[in-house]
Amino acid sequence: MKMILAMVRKELVDAARDKRSVMAGLYYAIGTPLLMCGMFMVLIGQLSSPEDLNININNADNAPDLVRYLSNNGINHGEGEDANKITLTISDDYATNMAKAKQAEVLLIADNSDEKLQKSIRRLERQLQTYSAEMGSIRLIARGINPRITQPLKINVEDQATPDSKGGMILGIAIFTMMYSVFISGMNLAIDTSAGERERNSLALLLSHPMSTRQLVISKIIAVSCFALLGLILILLVSKVAYAFVPWQEIGFTVNITQDFMGLMFIVGIPVALMAATLQLYVSFMAKTFKEAQSYLTMVLFVPLALSIAASYNIAPDVLQWLPVSGQQQALMDFIKGREIPMLQLIISSITTLIIAIALAAGLEKSLKSEKVVFGL
Repeated sequence: MKMILAMVRKELVDAARDKRSVMAGLYYAIGTPLLMCGMFMVLIGQLSSPEDLNININNADNAPDLVRYLSNNGINHGEGEDANKITLTISDDYATNMAKAKQAEVLLIADNSDEKLQKSIRRLERQLQTYSAEMGSIRLIARGINPRITQPLKINVEDQATPDSKGGMILGIAIFTMMYSVFISGMNLAIDTSAGERERNSLALLLSHPMSTRQLVISKIIAVSCFALLGLILILLVSKVAYAFVPWQEIGFTVNITQDFMGLMFIVGIPVALMAATLQLYVSFMAKTFKEAQSYLTMVLFVPLALSIAASYNIAPDVLQWLPVSGQQQALMDFIKGREIPMLQLIISSITTLIIAIALAAGLEKSLKSEKVVFGL
């Protein structure tokens, strides 16, 4: 154990000397929550329709009641470039058709591909449909017909979603970035302490010391895992502060990263960090050069990335709930939405993660006994 701790200290000291390489991995943990919050602020600003919506209304004199109705609901006739983005044209025979209880036409002109206008367009469409339904009811009443006869089915919808559970959908993306930070934060150290040491001819020198290959492997795994968990801690702390500045209430969400979630995320992240460390070290030792290790890891990390994305967007088949990364992430999403934690799913996926880590560590120990791997032949 003393030898392992000494080797871990040596790896951490070597990593600390190369500050640029270390920070390159930790920049993801620090910068990603800030970028995500900025993106969410811009997105909320685009999706949130203003309280008073100004549009261009042509032939407004032909439908004074309609214009008044829209004005009472915060949709007014305006001038300028912003108002001209949505145009409502009232037909010339609108008043005549309304007086004769015929169908009157209005034309809504807008660019529906513009994400900034979509909510405003939907708002105007809803108000026009509501006005049309009210006018139809008035026509039926004038003929002595109960308007309810045209509505044989009354649909009552009870939304059981809470602001916290709605916010869980957003936090699903945040959990994805947190999971991925475990793989990114320690990647540079994993490459440097494997392929990098081999290129510097220091790996063979380490193996010549009175220590076993297993001790060397364990020390490197612990060192890389420490950096992976450091990245996880940083992204949790930055996310807790940064996400509080996003105006979630404008879209009816509540996003709160609690201390309970942070604690659970860290505990769940420990086996993921061990698996990430062993995977990155194993792939890096299999590569012959530093650059080759970087290329291989970029491709290999697509697997946990795909599992995490599948869990975030709920597009994963049921079998993925028992696998590493996706299983833990789905359990964390249930926790953040206020649901009961699927303990069996969380335990099995975590045990599977540890089994993969142990298998990779055993393969790494065996490979370091080969001269081809040690000298990169």
